[in-house]
Amino acid sequence: MGVGVSNWVLARAVAERGQLGVVSGTALSLVLARRLQLGDPDGNVRRAMAAFPLQAIAQRVLDRYFVPGGKPANKPFIATPIPDLAGNAALIELTVLGNFCEVWLAREGHHGQVGINYLEKIQIPTLPSVYGAMLAGVDYVLMGAGIPRLIPGALDRFATGAAAQISIDVDMTPEAPTNLPAPSVSFDPNAFMAGAAPVLKRPAFLAIVSSATLAMTLARKSNGRVDGFIVEGACAGGHNAPPRGPMQLNDQGEPCYGPRDDVDLEKLRAIGLPFWLAGGYGAPGGLAAALAQGAAGIQVGTAFAFCEQSGTAPELKQRVLAMARDGNIRVRTDPTASPTSFPFKVVAVEGTLSEEEVVQRRRRVCDLGQLRRPFRAADGSIQYRCGAEPVDLYVRKGGNVEDTVGRKCICNALMATIGLGQVTANGVEPGIMTAGSTPIDFAVYCQPGKQTYDAADVLRVLLG
Repeated sequence: MGVGVSNWVLARAVAERGQLGVVSGTALSLVLARRLQLGDPDGNVRRAMAAFPLQAIAQRVLDRYFVPGGKPANKPFIATPIPDLAGNAALIELTVLGNFCEVWLAREGHHGQVGINYLEKIQIPTLPSVYGAMLAGVDYVLMGAGIPRLIPGALDRFATGAAAQISIDVDMTPEAPTNLPAPSVSFDPNAFMAGAAPVLKRPAFLAIVSSATLAMTLARKSNGRVDGFIVEGACAGGHNAPPRGPMQLNDQGEPCYGPRDDVDLEKLRAIGLPFWLAGGYGAPGGLAAALAQGAAGIQVGTAFAFCEQSGTAPELKQRVLAMARDGNIRVRTDPTASPTSFPFKVVAVEGTLSEEEVVQRRRRVCDLGQLRRPFRAADGSIQYRCGAEPVDLYVRKGGNVEDTVGRKCICNALMATIGLGQVTANGVEPGIMTAGSTPIDFAVYCQPGKQTYDAADVLRVLLG
């Protein structure tokens, strides 16, 4: 869920109670660096870092980012390197360590199972991210927002200490040469571990899909074992797969989904691998409905996103719950918000990027670069651009101005949503909230006399 919403605290609370707790693997290098700059007041991050097998790396990260007592509230966070194909040794170390810490903390003190979720759209940091999670003993790797055919094989190779390589999707400008090989990135555990890469447990791999056709393709053509599927419908929060066929919008400016977008569960069952249904199942009766359709279970996001253990900033969490109690919560499928070009669910919350005036006040900048896209320029070089960066800069790089309309800086906004927003000349970066579009009565999770709830309450309701 987003960046740090499904954090180690939430994942551990779920895993301790016998279910699969999943942490978000997105931008964990940034999350780690900023938690340290806030002073790591509870000492959790430093405790996890002390368990990292390469203490020289942990010490370098501490020396660079840790601020005893925390940075002043009006001081910006120190910048971290932006992922690129050239590779940055300091960023790779920070990425491996960030993923290790999140999984290590989620697994601490119990024998439950923990997974980590990645976006295929964010390809460059994937391999060091996965390796860091595996060093911490992650049980499952989940990946969606693309076709992750090469990840199962990477898990196989990392488990034995072997290097892995994945190709990188690159946009082509009209003048770019077409006879150049596709770029790739690699990660060598032995080089990283100074020649002593350990044998690791190979985590199960679950692909997040929106069609039976994609599931069949991954089952047959991946370079390693696919262990199951998460099937996300169009009402799920976060990024959604675009509708099949030409993009058409309804009267509210949202993408129109129809029967062609419904997953053929009969074909999915015929693949013979377990699957979990997601999007609209996080309510009483949802689990029973999924099991009746042959699913192994359900994936739940929205209900957990607003529980006490989630990483959502408390003030934002309370406002959304209050809006839900008053019956005025509104979730819109925004077709242009995300620089990925995938539709993105946005909750209307005052002061966030759901409001156009907030978007207009914010200075456009791409300084985190998690969602920027590599492209091949006319001279054959690989460069980078993001639809949420300054419009003139995007156009100078050969981008179409139409691809900047409505784009929002999801990277900075999601960091702000978990209380790690950058301080700028105009104040702290605004956040953005995402949730599923199926109405949920959050009150059903609350104990009598309470207006908030925790992860155990969600499980109590979902498991009946």
